[in-house]
Order: sequence, then C-alpha cells, then structure tokens
Amino acid sequence: MAEKLNNYENTNRLFDKAADVIGIDEDIRKILKTPFREVKVEVPVRLDSGDIEVFLGYRVQHNGSRGPMKGGLRFHPEVDFDEVRSLASLMTWKTALVNIPFGGAKGGITCDPWQMSQRELEMLTRRFTTRMGFAWGLHRDIPAPDVNTNAQVMAWIMDQYSQRYGYTPGIVTGKPLELGGSPGREAATGKGVSIATREAARDAGIDLRGARVAIQGFGNVGSYTGKFLSEMGATIIAVSDASGGLYANAGLPIKELFDHTYEHRTIEGFGQGEALSNEDLITIDCDILIPAALGGVITQDNARQIEAKMVVEAANSPITTIGDAILNERGIVVVPDIFANAGGVTVSYFEWVQNIQAMTWDEDHVNTELEKIMVRTYNEVTAIMKQRHVPMRTAAFMIAIQRVADTEKMRGGF
Repeated sequence: MAEKLNNYENTNRLFDKAADVIGIDEDIRKILKTPFREVKVEVPVRLDSGDIEVFLGYRVQHNGSRGPMKGGLRFHPEVDFDEVRSLASLMTWKTALVNIPFGGAKGGITCDPWQMSQRELEMLTRRFTTRMGFAWGLHRDIPAPDVNTNAQVMAWIMDQYSQRYGYTPGIVTGKPLELGGSPGREAATGKGVSIATREAARDAGIDLRGARVAIQGFGNVGSYTGKFLSEMGATIIAVSDASGGLYANAGLPIKELFDHTYEHRTIEGFGQGEALSNEDLITIDCDILIPAALGGVITQDNARQIEAKMVVEAANSPITTIGDAILNERGIVVVPDIFANAGGVTVSYFEWVQNIQAMTWDEDHVNTELEKIMVRTYNEVTAIMKQRHVPMRTAAFMIAIQRVADTEKMRGGF
C-alpha cells in the first residue's frame, strides 16, 4: 500500500480509528475534525543585506471548547498549512488527554532560521506578532516554543504583544524566568518523555537500568530526554541532529554531550563516538528508540527494519499510519506522541497559571505536579488498552476525543 497522506490526513486517520471504536456520531466528528480558525499572514522583513524578504506565517486554532487554545510556533523551511493543521489537531487531543483546561492550536513561519541573523529573527518575530496578535489572547490562544524557537523568541513575542495590549506575560509560555517563565519549563517536554518511557518500559518488561537507547534529534527535547534517562540508568548508545549522528556501543558520555549541545546548539564537533546517519540511527539495534526530531521518519519503507523493542514518540507524528500499523503487527510497543511529549504543554499550563496569579512555583513543585499528571494519564491509557484490547495510541485518542466530544455537546450552540 502506497503512503500518500499528507500530515493532516494522517492525523485524521488516527482520529477516525479511535472515533470508530467509541462510536462518535458523524455530526460531532465534523465539528471535532474542522479547525475553528486558520490565519495566514505575510511577514516582510528587511534583511541585513538591505533586501526585503516576505515570509509566510501561519496559525491554526483547532478547538477551544475545553479552554484557551494552546500550541507552539515553529520556524522551519517546511512549515505549511497541512503541517500546522495536523499539529493543531494533535494539540487538542494532547491537552484533553492529560486533562488540562486548554484546546489545541499551532503555528509557524516558513523560513530557515539557521541562515538568519539574530536581528533578522527578532524583526521576523515582532512583525509576525503584530500581524497575528489580534487572534491571540490570555484566554483565547497562547503560543509556546517549538522547532527552532526558544525562550528568547517568546520574550520578543511577549514584549511586542504587551506594547499594544498592555503587560501580558501569560500571552506566551516558555519565556525566560526573568519575564515570568516557569522553573522546569525548558526541560519539561524531555522530563515528560523520560517519565513516559520509564512507565512503559516497566510494563513492557524492559529494565531501564542498562537499557540501550537511541535518540534521533538531540535538540531541546532529545537532549533533556537523554539526560534524564541516563540519570535513570539507561545507556544512550546513539544520538543525532541535523548535522549527523554519533554512536558508541558502550554508551555516549551524555552529561558532556548535553553540555556541548547546550553551548553550541549542535552535536557537531563533540569529538567522541562514531559517525552515524539519521537514517541508520532509526534502524539501529537498541531496546528503546526515541524519534525526537521532525515528523514522518518511520514509514512503510523502514518500519520492518526497526530493531527496537519499544518506540517512544518524543517528536510530533514521527510515525506514519502505515508505519504504525507495521510496528503494531510486529509487536513493537509504541508510546504515542499525544502522551509521550505532553510534558511541555503541561508545564506551559503551570506557567500560565503562575502568570495569572502573579506568583512563581519552585521547580520541585513543578516536577512533582508533572509527575502526577504523566503517571495518572499513563494509568488511564493502559486501563483502556486492557479493557478495549487496542494499541496505546488508539486508547489515548479514545480518551481525548471523548472528553472533547462531551464538552462540545454540553456547550451546544449547533
């Protein structure tokens, strides 16, 4: 069977699979699958060369029935409406699954941030905020960091938005601590992935102490995931990023590699480990494979070559629907993205709450609350898995879809 689905069609196929099991009627399906609002803006920026470049920016607000819409902003050459629609939809299901009072949104700008100066990135961010700000709001839609965006980008957004609408630190999450960010937010997605991995490995009979782990994507999420799993006793044998990969059969020195990556924003130049391609990392012999980069890296072309016992989706949609079916058929445990990487949006919720209350939690409190939510959600998902005899992804979607469907029905108006 050929894989010709775009990102949004891929997500909707996962939705339909779960909706079929719980019997969601066609009218509610139409509401749940259709984005509430889609915005596309032109973002002109004068480059350092003196030329004007016009970038395209996107924001899709998928569903806000359970609360303000929430989702990241990514700067990447491949950003388009199909990708953003898919990610916005996934955010709706992710926030519902962990049962925090948010809906789903996503956005981005089609650009190559690696080829832009800091001044150009700031101008791009501020102009995008000016043109998109009307659709955002503390109780409407709250952006956050995603691929190639960070706390500094969130600081620019907060400042630009506040110039027009008044001081509003809660308009974005993932900010610097000095501007109302939450302790633990930077590490939160990786922290959540490590908790999800720990819980799923235990039930899969994989001893995390000494487990051989490969991580594709050693950016913010992948590096923190590797750091926390290493502290739990796992052996990280391979990592990669856009520059390539590193492999060491006895395990890479993760603390040193983490520090190198934090300083240089790449694993390139680390000087230890054997060279490895991103493609070869996916099929490496390991216990746990963690795709933590971009989507669509495990497909029908390589799913039968996966040698891991368990795949944990730290990235959004790293496995296509056909790739997922092949892994399930082979008995490989898949921990789905809407659960595995939900730590980021969970601690974003904590940050939003702190901003509204004009107070700050300490990091231990943040991590304790994150642990509670991730473990509770895992237990809810596995209970449905056992009760309905479905894969973990389907069980997670079932819980999330039912919660949003119930809310839509209670609110009515259609």
